[in-house]
Amino acid sequence: MKNESSIPDILGENIHELADREGILEVNADPKHGRLEIAYDPDQLSEADLRKAAELDAGGVALDLKKLSFRLESSGCEAGALRLEKKVEAIHGVRRATATYLGKVLCLTFDSSLAPEGEVLSGLRETGANLAPLEVSKRKRKSFVEELRSGRLNEEISCALGLMFLIAALLAGKYLAAPWASGLFYFLAYFFAGQEGVKSAIASLRERVLDVDVLMVLAALGAAVVGAPFEGALLLFLFSFSNVLQRYAMERTHRAIESLLTLRPEQAHVKRDGRTELVRVEDLQIGETVVVKPGEQIPVDGELSEGSTHVDEASLTGESMPVSKEIGSSLFAGTINQSGGIELRVTKRSEDSALARMVKLVAEAQAEKSKTQRFLEKAEQYYAMGVILFTGCVFLIPWALWGESFSAAFYRAMTVMVVASPCALIISTPATVLSAVGGAARRGILIKGGSHLERAATIDIVAVDKTGTLTIGKPSLTEIVTLDGIFGFDGQLPDNLRGILRSAAALEVRSEHPLAHAIVGSAEKMGMELPSATAFQSITGKGAEATIENIRYIIGSERWFREANAVNLAKLLREAKKLQEQGRSCVWMGTKKDDKVEAIAVLAMADTIREEARTLTEKLHQLRVKKVVMLTGDHGIVARSIAREAGVDEVFSELLPEDKLHIIRQLKKEGRVMMIGDGVNDAPALATSDLSVAMGAAGTDVAMETADVVLMGDRLENIPLLLSHSRRARRVLMQNLIFASAVILVLLAASLGFSLPLPVGVVGHEGSTVLVCLNGLRLLMIGRSFS
Repeated sequence: MKNESSIPDILGENIHELADREGILEVNADPKHGRLEIAYDPDQLSEADLRKAAELDAGGVALDLKKLSFRLESSGCEAGALRLEKKVEAIHGVRRATATYLGKVLCLTFDSSLAPEGEVLSGLRETGANLAPLEVSKRKRKSFVEELRSGRLNEEISCALGLMFLIAALLAGKYLAAPWASGLFYFLAYFFAGQEGVKSAIASLRERVLDVDVLMVLAALGAAVVGAPFEGALLLFLFSFSNVLQRYAMERTHRAIESLLTLRPEQAHVKRDGRTELVRVEDLQIGETVVVKPGEQIPVDGELSEGSTHVDEASLTGESMPVSKEIGSSLFAGTINQSGGIELRVTKRSEDSALARMVKLVAEAQAEKSKTQRFLEKAEQYYAMGVILFTGCVFLIPWALWGESFSAAFYRAMTVMVVASPCALIISTPATVLSAVGGAARRGILIKGGSHLERAATIDIVAVDKTGTLTIGKPSLTEIVTLDGIFGFDGQLPDNLRGILRSAAALEVRSEHPLAHAIVGSAEKMGMELPSATAFQSITGKGAEATIENIRYIIGSERWFREANAVNLAKLLREAKKLQEQGRSCVWMGTKKDDKVEAIAVLAMADTIREEARTLTEKLHQLRVKKVVMLTGDHGIVARSIAREAGVDEVFSELLPEDKLHIIRQLKKEGRVMMIGDGVNDAPALATSDLSVAMGAAGTDVAMETADVVLMGDRLENIPLLLSHSRRARRVLMQNLIFASAVILVLLAASLGFSLPLPVGVVGHEGSTVLVCLNGLRLLMIGRSFS
């Protein structure tokens, strides 16, 4: 027997000694996911001993990781966010930190066995960051007065006052003979329009970071020095105005996700003390019974305890067709009860619902930046230093060596500083990534961050688990084979076959095997009353036997019947082979008297392939995926039959979890691999792949936390949609980067060779910044086309 243990956050790289220990079958370091994967034999090594060995030989392994997420209330540049990450990671016990001032999120993972949460929070306060809990509750729309009092409109007000005093300065200079009035208005225009920029510049300088804010403030001050206060004030106003527009663009993305929470009602009808009360959703307790009328939104995650209905789950999974729900079915907050009055038992508090977790994970995903974004953020301060040095050369060389006037040389230098600043370049990546992540989430595709979005755009090979992905995941009875031939099961059977099914179901009613459930379910659908089975005996790996109505029946595998030299084996085997070649799983049934076994029937079952699985491969090939591979632990004949129906390019069958892992490694030699599974049983293969995708994980906590991408519903069409959307995001990102770079080059050439006026350079620079934001926002709309 082989068990899989996934232990996160490797602290040491010396794992060879660990692999040599008795009972450990395989050790694999996975730096990308920060995990140490250990396959071990539980008969030789307990989990406690395994943990001790891992701590000793792997240089220490974090065994109790916890995650904290915060809303960043302070402002700063993304280069400053990188500095903040380093400060947080220096806190004792913290393993990893990600931060973004643009998305206003800070996430960290810490080892609670080394540092309690209180110690980590104390260390966070010492960093000076202004933090608040990352809440996923509905935000009530505030009135203008409330927004004004809260200070959220300070930047807009300052920007408006800056424009007003800029206009006043122009009018004073033209119509008043008092230069002091014009100078005063320009001073006020500088003060208000540059207020937020100066704050950000000072914050950056405190962190020893040179960024765009610093460059803009320097350029505006330089314009005032050479007697061009209008240009400086205009620069500060447009810079402030573009920042306001950027913020509104990013908030549009945030609101698009948080708007999902508006689908959840604020109150619910709950049964308490024999009567129904109307209470706040936040006050519902686990185990309470909630009443939901037809047409109402389900207020909280729960389990259907009374009634049956159809539920519209489009808000969560993107599935447009209503889903049938029976007693015991899972229900999710924010979905709509369509056809019947029902009662549900609360299984999760409102803040822990699948909908709330999805919104929170998308918020946290803003801090998980792509490689492109991190590269630009790291390069920003070096680029800014280069701009300052280049600006100095543009000023000093003409003035000192060529005899150009100070004002003309300095004016040109300030223009160069403005147009060479990388505002549009820096904002292009987060504007694109956040919009793409937000748009995907609205269709039930939860992408955990920019790095995963970036990798999804480069996938060459798609590996798909069979059961539950390409197939429904639940076998059903299809045929019964007897000595008289093969009889299809369509809900009707002759009396002799009814007796066989009735006895088989009585034998299998105690079993937890999926094939046993299929047999019992078929008998129940026909309304059969099952007789009692006595002297029941289960034989591991073979089957079971019991006495039913004075006859000893056995049911199990073909191998067991071969070992027993069963009578009629050869006759039934010829017919059963035909079904096995069509992908059926066969269960053998017979009677036993003394040591003599007589085979009387074979019950054939199949896991039904999804209708949409037949078009999945075609759509993936349209997206230029090299090949689609199916991985399964099922029998080879069954696997090949499903593979033919689904049209996959390659199939691997009869696999153990570690076998899937090895195949993923081999596939990675041919290109980037995306593995799609359930997020639990396929953990080793998912962790090894370039991109792990958990499908149908709306109610699965483990899958939502561990996979790179989560498909909240079971819709196969979301797989090619994920690749299509990520590639569209890559195209938009390239458009933004090329456009922003081209604007910088054109404006730079114009300022050096054609005496570009500073106001024109300012408009071009800030205009390009706004345009890349708007272009990125297009990704909030995710279509159904594949390209």
